[in-house]
Amino acid sequence: MSRNLAQDDAVFAELNAAQARAVAHAAGPLLVIAGAGTGKTKTLCARVARLVRDGADPARILLLTFSRRAATDMSRRVGATLAASGAGEIQLPWAGTFHAIGARLLRELAPVIGLSADYTIHDRSDSADLMGMVRQELGLAQTANRFPMKGTCLNVYSRAVNAEETLADALESFPWCRQWEAELKALFAAYVDAKQKQSVLDYDDLLLYWADAMEEAAIAEEVGARFDHVLVDEYQDTNRLQARVLARIMPDGRSLTVVGDDAQAIYSFRAATVRNILDFPEQFSPPAAIVKLEENYRSTAAILAAANGVMEAAQEGFAKTLRTARLAGARPRLVDVRDEAEQARYVADCILDARERGMALKSQAVLFRAADHSAQVELELQRRDIPFLKFGGLKFLEAAHVKDLMAILRWGANRADRLAGFRTLQLVPGIGPGRAARILDTAPTLVGDALDAAPAPAGSEEVWDGLRDLMRGLAAREAWPTDIERAVRWYEPVMDLHYDDARVRASDIRQLQSIAAGYPARDVFLTDLTLDPPNATSDEAGKPSKDDDYCILSTIHSAKGQEWRNVFVLSAVDGCIPSDLGAGSSAELEEERRLLYVAMTRARDELHVILPQRFYVHQQGKSGDRNVFAARTRFIGDALLDRFERMTPGPAPGRAGVAAIRPIDLADRARQRWR
Repeated sequence: MSRNLAQDDAVFAELNAAQARAVAHAAGPLLVIAGAGTGKTKTLCARVARLVRDGADPARILLLTFSRRAATDMSRRVGATLAASGAGEIQLPWAGTFHAIGARLLRELAPVIGLSADYTIHDRSDSADLMGMVRQELGLAQTANRFPMKGTCLNVYSRAVNAEETLADALESFPWCRQWEAELKALFAAYVDAKQKQSVLDYDDLLLYWADAMEEAAIAEEVGARFDHVLVDEYQDTNRLQARVLARIMPDGRSLTVVGDDAQAIYSFRAATVRNILDFPEQFSPPAAIVKLEENYRSTAAILAAANGVMEAAQEGFAKTLRTARLAGARPRLVDVRDEAEQARYVADCILDARERGMALKSQAVLFRAADHSAQVELELQRRDIPFLKFGGLKFLEAAHVKDLMAILRWGANRADRLAGFRTLQLVPGIGPGRAARILDTAPTLVGDALDAAPAPAGSEEVWDGLRDLMRGLAAREAWPTDIERAVRWYEPVMDLHYDDARVRASDIRQLQSIAAGYPARDVFLTDLTLDPPNATSDEAGKPSKDDDYCILSTIHSAKGQEWRNVFVLSAVDGCIPSDLGAGSSAELEEERRLLYVAMTRARDELHVILPQRFYVHQQGKSGDRNVFAARTRFIGDALLDRFERMTPGPAPGRAGVAAIRPIDLADRARQRWR
């Protein structure tokens, strides 16, 4: 195929001019600035397909994404594109997340980088638990003043690692923890020591160890020689460690493509830095080529005009103007409401009205800056019997019963994983934290001997003997998935002893077994499931059970990458967007601007930006409960008002207000009832 992608080429005929330029780009680094809804994934997949069609070996293409689902979907789409041209089925063995690819490479490099070949990986919850154990051992839980909790400690540690900051700099993001800098430094040193003694890595280690390993010229050369082409999705969401890895894999950028949108960089709280994408072109000489995708295939022109206006005042970035062929459609609404209660009623009214017009509930979403901003809306939707699903709930591996089974498997794979052993031992009735710790102290790496030496708890002899036999079997590394089948046989009756709703939880255990059957080996299963867990199926985290249709409630951060026909943006006022906590610097304010832009560009057909005039604040210092009056977000200035339809909803039908109700004394009625 011609490198100019001849327009009569049927395989790529659906690409617009800008997409075709990105797909056809030949040598040298390439930055694709892909605005919201401009076909970013389609373009990236077409570029990979073009490379393969031009002779690139799929096994020598590294495709880095931010979820396993995205990697799988892109691999499928690349194959479908090539199949249309008569090519056979292809596989992209090196398509995956940064963390998954890092884990795979570290496993191969373990003998030369000082890692045990049997290391296991802790998820965020397990890492917090281990941090808590070390925190307790150091006596930091008994300080006279309140020491940060284990989750906060892990967040500080993670920030310092991923942002490559000193502890003092990382604490700028956690000002309430500054007084504990010396203690935190000692805690983190002990935490690292505990991980190394137990042969475990956490999420942050997967990037840190990979980046540090690549500083060795021989390792960087060996890893870099594996790949002819490197492509990265969502580059605006990368942190400094990830950028350092890329710089070492392909230092001259000869076949490096990064795709992203600086206007959608909203994850600085995860240590992502917008500087990676802003500074990318000038890292090379000559600078990287830049292709901008500005043709939007999602939203109406009126919605894009308002969203473009929000970003026109941005202080820095790649200038672009989203445009669309969808010229029909009303201007987005800018809705003034009295308070959060009226905001909730307005949202519920509009959702039901849209449903009557034929719009499914699943096509409607309510977005908000912080999770607690939706409380009134949730109550109103429940009152109106409108089913909804709120994003950000329990994850599969956060369910206690799933964590139990994963701990059993991890302890069987890695005898030194104290946290996994600690949890597993306490599944046996009669064993508490103290006894579990003593058993582990007896022989931390000789599980069989330790279990043989310890007496069985009274009344739990059968469970204890079963655990001892199970651990011996797991140590023998029988054929996978025999290991998980044995573990489930031991665990299921134990689960009945620990959980009243064990029958409900059993569905997750069956799902885990089904997932395990698709993996070739135990270590691959443990790694992949820890890095990219599926959602839970139990009632704790499931979808509304009585309805197949439900609307979506989501934080803006969780909504990125999604789209709906009808979108409501709650509380678009200063103090909420931008958040009070996000107005400390110009960089923070610019990210808050991008958050509003991301929220607005999720809408396809209808957009409602809602402005409560006042908030009822409880027990704020000496002033007590009071109303706080709010101003329209500074990101929608007077010059943009003509891009919106201004409206104020009328009073709710049948509501005359509390003032019109004749006062009664219910307390007196309660007293009279018993006289």
